[in-house]
Amino acid sequence: MRITDLKKHIRDIPNFPQEGIIFKDISTLLKNKDAFKKSIDTLAHKFKEKRIEYVVGVEARGFIFGSALAYKLGAGFIPVRKKGKLPYKTKSVTYQLEYGTDTLEIHEDALKPNARVLIIDDLLATGGTIKAVSDLIKAQRAKIVGVAFLVELQFLKGKERLKDLPIYSVIQY
Repeated sequence: MRITDLKKHIRDIPNFPQEGIIFKDISTLLKNKDAFKKSIDTLAHKFKEKRIEYVVGVEARGFIFGSALAYKLGAGFIPVRKKGKLPYKTKSVTYQLEYGTDTLEIHEDALKPNARVLIIDDLLATGGTIKAVSDLIKAQRAKIVGVAFLVELQFLKGKERLKDLPIYSVIQY
């Protein structure tokens, strides 16, 4: 399977979660073992020489890609979760969404200073979530080696909000 074939496994859902939005449903890619494997292998290949110590996955679909990628890279996995979901002491950041605010948390002892971190999520849209996650990681003085996505919605210009971060996306729309 080629990278260009992956788009065939992503389904468009019109008007979800609200009118006028076309949701990119990756569940159809995840259920296809070859497409899922190609996704993880492509991401791992991109970062295999970067000496990644931790893969930070963003709730919830970032957990799917993050844990598989951490395994493939021989790295630890760290979840960034919505407020109130982590059991130990946390650091949090509240950020603006298109339709409100949200808060993300990481364990306060999740990363040691200068740890080499790869952030992963399923999709880059406006960049607000990843900006918030990068702020959490920088507050722990870790080094963000890369930020990776399966899908990038280029027309929403999320990369522009993340200019200081090395961004990689497998599929672009």
